[in-house]
Amino acid sequence: MSTTQPVPGQQAAPAAQQPAGESLLEVRGLRMHFPIRQGIVFQRQIGAVRAVDGIDLSVGAGESLGLVGESGCGKSTTGRLVTRLLEPTAGTIMFDGEDITHKPVGRMRQARRHLQMIFQDPYASLNPRHTVGTIIETPMKLNGVNPPQGRKKRAQELLEIVGLNPEHYNRYPNEFSGGQRQRIGIARALALRPKMIVADEPVSALDVSIQAQVVNLLQDLQREFGLAFLFIAHDLAVVRHFSERVAVMYLGKIVEVADRETLYSRPRHPYTHALLSAVPEADPDSVGRRERIRLAGDVPSPIDPPSGCRFRTRCWKAQDKCAAEEPPLVRVEGNREGHLSACHFPEEPTVAARAEDIVLDPALAAIEETSADRTP
Repeated sequence: MSTTQPVPGQQAAPAAQQPAGESLLEVRGLRMHFPIRQGIVFQRQIGAVRAVDGIDLSVGAGESLGLVGESGCGKSTTGRLVTRLLEPTAGTIMFDGEDITHKPVGRMRQARRHLQMIFQDPYASLNPRHTVGTIIETPMKLNGVNPPQGRKKRAQELLEIVGLNPEHYNRYPNEFSGGQRQRIGIARALALRPKMIVADEPVSALDVSIQAQVVNLLQDLQREFGLAFLFIAHDLAVVRHFSERVAVMYLGKIVEVADRETLYSRPRHPYTHALLSAVPEADPDSVGRRERIRLAGDVPSPIDPPSGCRFRTRCWKAQDKCAAEEPPLVRVEGNREGHLSACHFPEEPTVAARAEDIVLDPALAAIEETSADRTP
């Protein structure tokens, strides 16, 4: 994390505000740099992809933290680091009071009893050669868990909990739809009675008509079993419905953290403003009352990210300071406790329409100007 001093008007704060109650997951300075190698024999490293480049976050017991951002910003990599499916380059991961950052794979089994994951693709995450019963029972077998009623009975109970028929125990994954397969994946994640689940875009591969059912199921399970969630998604509407707090990620960095109500109504980071302006509005009468921001270009390469603030190459408020100094993740004066933003020049806390749209894409601006000229 940067040691840059906050600018006037900002009050320094921890990079990730701990929620009320017991903290179940604590991540500090987490980094994942994938090496780029050249050569056939010696494989000399010539660079690295900075997928995750120093993030801090915390999740309380029974809490749901949403992690949002554009594709390629490092969300899924963060989820795999937290569950230790990837070995972090640097940083620390504390789960349930235990440091699991570099814990050997063989000794991660106990921690994984309480830390499970739901994967994005329900078609690739289930072994097509195994029956549904085998898929759900396997975690219990690997961890030596023997429920009083037997593993088969427990697996059938889990199928019923997630909304499937217990008689599906002997069927294979190819006999189910995408939504049903994801429910099987959820049942597998519940098999060991975990304390926390990392959900990596659990509904993005599903039909829109099924997404709400799966999200509501996860909410019901959270309430019933007291589960904590790290809910990774790019759909802001889904995250708003599910998560109590939201962290916004851009190019390997967390740029804003706030509770759900504050983030969606009073964002401070320009990137968060741009994300929210892109959310489709169900009420056609409110379209003219919302700000419209269209950014130019794509996210810069994580191989060679911009200096200072990583969003500055696409930001309408960028100044020389943004290139020279990396903004720390701090609490802006006047914001609610726990609302953090990494910006030297925070935006006004509103999503109301501006006098003029922010259109940074020259081609799009030219098209709109031409269309306006042709309008009678």
